[in-house]
Formats: sequence, C-alpha cells, structure tokens
Amino acid sequence: MKSASPKLRAADIAYDAIESMIVTLQLKPGTPIVESELVEITGLGRTPLREALMRMSSNGLIIQLPRRGLIISDIEAAEHMTLIETRRVIERLIASSAARRATPQHRKDIVTCADKMMVAAKLGDLAQYMAADQALDHVIHEACRNPSAVAAVIPLIIKCRRFWYAFQHEGDIEEGARCHMLLAKGIAKGNEEQAVKAADSLMDYLDSFARKVING
Repeated sequence: MKSASPKLRAADIAYDAIESMIVTLQLKPGTPIVESELVEITGLGRTPLREALMRMSSNGLIIQLPRRGLIISDIEAAEHMTLIETRRVIERLIASSAARRATPQHRKDIVTCADKMMVAAKLGDLAQYMAADQALDHVIHEACRNPSAVAAVIPLIIKCRRFWYAFQHEGDIEEGARCHMLLAKGIAKGNEEQAVKAADSLMDYLDSFARKVING
C-alpha cells in the first residue's frame, strides 16, 4: 500500500488537532477562527490548516458568516435528536459490515479498545475514555470496509462527541463504556445480529442522554 503524501499527512494531523480542540470546547461555539493562532498552537503550516478547515466547513463544525469570517458552529440541542436518528441507521450498517468483514487482528484490537474504555470509565478519566472511544471508532471503521458509510458517519460522531463533552455532567460514562463493549463483542464474534443490536443500544444511550439534556 502506498504511503500518504507528506502534505496529506500534515492536513490529517491538522484536522485531528483542530477537531480535538472543538470537541473538548477549547474552541467554543461562536469562536472566530484565527489562522495565525492555530499555526502557533499546532505548530503546523497554513496550507494543511486551511485544508483541514475546509473539511470542517463541509462537516458543519465550522461555518462562514458574512463580515465575520470562519467561526465554530453552535451546538443545536434540538437538532441533535435528528442527528442521532440519522446516525442510528448508518451505525447499524457499519456494525453489521464490521462483524462480517473484520480481520482477526481487527477483532482483537476492537476488544482491546473497548477494554480501555471500561478501565477509563471506572477511573473517571475522561481524556482516556474519549481517546479510547476514538480509537475504537477508527478500528471499526477500518474493519467495516465501507468508506461511504464511514464518510457519512464521521461528522455525526464528532458532533455527538462535542455535545457529550459540553453536557458531560448529565452523562454516565460507565454506561457508555458498557454499550461500546457490547458492540465490540458482537463484532469480535462475527455475530451481525448481536452487533446491530448493540449499535442500537448505543444509540438508545445517546438518545436518552440528549433528551435528559434538552428536557432539563
């Protein structure tokens, strides 16, 4: 397999760095994007940063306003319910495909990531929990071998993560970790029905969490 070009790698690194800042609210909703500040924070050049910002604009994480330039998009609580509704359909497809197509190494790595989520949840270590969650997604997405589904779900996952981070006081990360472990086990066993059921349970958890936030 050919390695990615240095430019592509730099853009991916820039994207991950900015995404992390948005998800963890280091860059809060409504905050204007200042390229020079991002260059200083990330240590990356303007070209990869601009490419990353363009991708985020297409994902809806960043919006462009007349006379204000690029700003971080708001968290729309009410619209979050339809986001989860859409994500549920795609996650079912990804779970089923991953259970069917994952390699033995994928299956092992998926359970390892879910184990790390469980440990982080018990310790109340949010940073490690989120890192393990992201790692789990990466392996499942690779295992499912459906680039179209992955491309469609990634923006939804990022928005869900940001929503969860913003209202984490309402969440239960141990329950979240349990749901991810059920999904991991279903995929690892190659059991499509169990994997899809677990994906639904995870979406039920996110739906319940969102309703709790919205209804106060």
